[in-house]
Amino acid sequence: MSAMNTYSPTTAKTQYVDAGSTRYAYRRIGTQQGIPLVLVHRFRATIDWWDPAFIEALTQEREVIFFDNVGIGYTEGAPMSTVEAYASGTVAFIEALGLPQVDLLGWSFGGVVVQGVVLQRPELVRKLIVAGSGSGSAPGMPAIPERVANIMVKPGTDPKDALYLFYPETPAAQAKGVEHFTKIAAGMPPNAPAVSQEAALGQLAAITASLSVPWEQVAANLKKIMQPVLYANGAHDVMIDAFASYAAVQELPNAKLVLYSDAGHAFLFQHLEDFSAEVNAFLRG
Repeated sequence: MSAMNTYSPTTAKTQYVDAGSTRYAYRRIGTQQGIPLVLVHRFRATIDWWDPAFIEALTQEREVIFFDNVGIGYTEGAPMSTVEAYASGTVAFIEALGLPQVDLLGWSFGGVVVQGVVLQRPELVRKLIVAGSGSGSAPGMPAIPERVANIMVKPGTDPKDALYLFYPETPAAQAKGVEHFTKIAAGMPPNAPAVSQEAALGQLAAITASLSVPWEQVAANLKKIMQPVLYANGAHDVMIDAFASYAAVQELPNAKLVLYSDAGHAFLFQHLEDFSAEVNAFLRG
C-alpha cells in the first residue's frame, strides 16, 4: 500500500451495506486484488480499535475489510448472545458485499466467531487465522483467573485493567502496551461509539456458552475444518490460555501454531511486524 493510503480511523471512510434489516458499518483498505481478508474483532471492540499499523501491514498485499457486527459500535441492532448469531451476522455481512470467498482473521472472541463461520459456510472461507483465541474448554486447560472474570463484567476497562489483560507484567511488554493504547486513543474519532454494556454482556454470554460445550463435540467440529488454519497466541495470555491454541491444532486437519514466548493476549500488536509478516506469508502461500 502506498504512503498516500496510510490508514487512520479518524480519516478513513466508514461505509455501510444493508443485509436484511441490518445496516452494517465497515471499512475497506488496500488493493482490490485476489481474495480479501475480513477481520473479526475481540470482546468490547469496534472498528476503531484495530491498530492502524497492523491494518497497514496487512494491506500491503491485499484488501482488508473490517466491520461492526449487529448491535456493535456503528452497526445498529439488538445485541446478540450466541457465537452462532455472531457467525451468522458475519456471513450476512460478507454476502451483502457480494464476496464469493474470503480469508478470515479473528482475534480473541473474533477467533471463536470465525471458526463458527467456517462451520456454517465452509465454501465461503479459503484460509483461516485464529489469533489469541480458542475452540472451547479443552481437558487440562487452566481456568480463567478470577481477576480476568471480574474485569470482563465491568461497564468499562481502566488503563491498568487493559494492560493486565493484554500484556505480560514485564517492563518491555508493558511499554509496548502503553504505546499501543496511546496510539489507539490518539486516533479515536470524535464521538466514536463504544460497545454498550448490554452488547458486552451478550458477548460474554456467548463466550461462557462456548466454554461449556463438551470437548468431544468441539474436537468433532474442529475435524470438519478442512481449510488451512494459522493459530497464534502469546504464551502468557491471561484471558485465553495458550493451551487452548495447542489443544485446537491437535484436532484441526491442516493447521500451524505460532507462540510468542514473551507476549500475552495482544501479541499481534506487541510483535506487530513479525506477526503481520507471518499472516502475509500464510495467506500468500
